Amino acid sequence: MDQLMLNLRSWPQAVLHIDGDAFFTSCEEAIHPELRGKPLITGGERGIVACASCAAKALGIRRGVSLHEAKKICPGLIVLPSDYETYSLFSRRMYNIVRRFTPQVEEYSIDEAFADLTGLRRCFHTSYEAIALNIKREVERELGITVSAGLSLSKVLAKVASKHRKPAGFTPIPGRRIPEYIRELPVEKLWGIGPATTNYLWKMGIRTALEFARLPEAVVKKKLTKPGQEIWRELRGESVCPVMAEEKSDYASISKTKTFAPPTSDAGYLFAHLLRNLESACMKARRYHLAPRRLIGFLKMNDFEYRGSEVKLTRPSAHPLELCEVLRGLFDGLYRREDLYRSTGVILADLKPDRDVQYTLFESPLRAEKVRDLYEAVDEMREKFGKHCLHLGAAHPVDALGRGRRGAPTVREQTAFFGETKRRHLPLPVLHVKV
Repeated sequence: MDQLMLNLRSWPQAVLHIDGDAFFTSCEEAIHPELRGKPLITGGERGIVACASCAAKALGIRRGVSLHEAKKICPGLIVLPSDYETYSLFSRRMYNIVRRFTPQVEEYSIDEAFADLTGLRRCFHTSYEAIALNIKREVERELGITVSAGLSLSKVLAKVASKHRKPAGFTPIPGRRIPEYIRELPVEKLWGIGPATTNYLWKMGIRTALEFARLPEAVVKKKLTKPGQEIWRELRGESVCPVMAEEKSDYASISKTKTFAPPTSDAGYLFAHLLRNLESACMKARRYHLAPRRLIGFLKMNDFEYRGSEVKLTRPSAHPLELCEVLRGLFDGLYRREDLYRSTGVILADLKPDRDVQYTLFESPLRAEKVRDLYEAVDEMREKFGKHCLHLGAAHPVDALGRGRRGAPTVREQTAFFGETKRRHLPLPVLHVKV
């Protein structure tokens, strides 16, 4: 393996991974500089830690623990409710900064992005390392947050690099230095290697990423599935998972979940949240002109156990008005009055193009077309006034009892310009960083 790496040129490809450090709390610190360096968490509206600042992590506070546990560790902990609208704005601006350097940018998650820098040395008359470092510095300077960056030959190796020196670090891994960085890396820490694959590799005597990369190709093809084979190839410096610059438009399923605090057994409130999940999932499906064949609903109890059920639809549809009664039937089969619930979720499965949908023999095409026309008008209104402007009546208990406890309007909401909505913002520059 090490001999193989000696045959690799330093940069046959150059893939950058940008990863926001404690992203949600970093955004809060950028808006409120007086919070910098203090133990801070977001997630107050859910009763659990959604994100912990670097100072809070240093005290042992981790994502997912209850606020009660977190405050026992640090009585002076600063607790903020999450402001996802502002975090999304920071995220979009981070992507746009990276796009100034290259159009090949993949928005992997709200706080992560991949960028293909291959061939840009000639454009910028400098090294890939210098280009990557400039991108990192521009993001940090303009947004007031810190990011970790990793540069290597593939997406898997770029993820290894970005995690090597956190927070606020930059690590380049050229081809000839790959063994040095993966020699001691546990195989379970690799991006894409889950618990089942980890256990399988352990049984084969594979404990580190380097041992995994040293496996003969014939063994990998015989023992591992296609995703495992791709990770093996990427780990050896071959870029087989390209940076996907185009927005994803092909989905096998769409899911939406909502966690709330405190846990509740209120049937009306739970069904309202489930219906909101359905509306959000259907909105996304209609955006891509898809309709589900199966509808799955689930409830998560206070002890983190799940209870779920599914139904096959007589006709694929992405219109909540047509699916509401089906969802009600699922909910009635799942709900138990004696239990407390902390979240709800909906999955639209077996998606197909909505143009291929056929009506059943006993169905009125006229009514179905009226529902379709209604949702075309609803989507237009949501595009103009925000996605929360219209809901089915059964979903209104969410508004009556509150979607969270953010409290005062966010900084961005207070400074919105005429014509802006929650979903549509003017692409104004950050004027340090009053977002």
